[in-house]
Amino acid sequence: MPFIGELAALATSIFFSIGPTFFTLAGRLVGSAVVNRTRLVVALVYLLLTHWILFGAPLPLEANLDRWFWLGLSGLIGFVFGDAALFQAFIMLGTRLTMLVFATNPIVAAILAWIFLGEALSFTQITGMLVTLAGIGWVMLEQNDPNQEPEGRRVYAGGILLAFLAAIGQAGGAVTAKMGLYGDFPALSGQIMRVSIATILIWTISLLSGQAKGTISTLKENRKAIQHILIASFIGPYLGVFFSLVAIQNAEIGIASTLMSLQPIILIPIGVYFFKEEVTWRAVAGTIVALIGVAVIFLV
Repeated sequence: MPFIGELAALATSIFFSIGPTFFTLAGRLVGSAVVNRTRLVVALVYLLLTHWILFGAPLPLEANLDRWFWLGLSGLIGFVFGDAALFQAFIMLGTRLTMLVFATNPIVAAILAWIFLGEALSFTQITGMLVTLAGIGWVMLEQNDPNQEPEGRRVYAGGILLAFLAAIGQAGGAVTAKMGLYGDFPALSGQIMRVSIATILIWTISLLSGQAKGTISTLKENRKAIQHILIASFIGPYLGVFFSLVAIQNAEIGIASTLMSLQPIILIPIGVYFFKEEVTWRAVAGTIVALIGVAVIFLV
């Protein structure tokens, strides 16, 4: 099928836009911590079944300890800490603006890869980073209303900080995952290892802190939130990850990565419809500028 990789990458952006929308709706009902714990369990079930069908076993038990360490660390950084910040940012800042700030994760990943993996940064890539930051900053400054109440400004600033921490978590998770995905090890197996370790860790923390029982009780009282989480977990962590793997395997990495980074654009009409956001031409233009910067980073 012609352009299967490019079409899969575009589908990935759509899935990764719809998923966060439902996660945001669920988070406003039960809180971000409950959403993060629950969606990891749901996503793990989906992934285990798929891995079982494709590879004949639910888990890649033949993987060595070195892979388990790096991919487990990746799950801890990306899913436990990074996504905890991301889901709280969804509630405080909204899905569209959160994902716009989150678009800085390629910049953070490139810097971390330069520091820890020795991957060089070209002048063009640095230019793309600056263009991305300029576009994001232009949109963020528009939202900074001087007449806004102090509490509103604190929530807004806190949301931006959490979204950026989420970007750091995503980038750190990607770099550590790369250290565990050496050779021809299947990406799906790596994703299972990341999610399984993250699920065990986050529920262990919940049990030790006495929050596990409260999480289950909260979900029982909010069936609507469960529906949102089931839909979001299937569309985002499951379908989104699957189509991203198809995209990476069948298209040039630069083109695939750029097409998979279109969530801030796709989320503009979603934000207007679901959350009644008022989107100005400056916000649209700034988002486009930011994504042009991302494209420059990937397409060099």
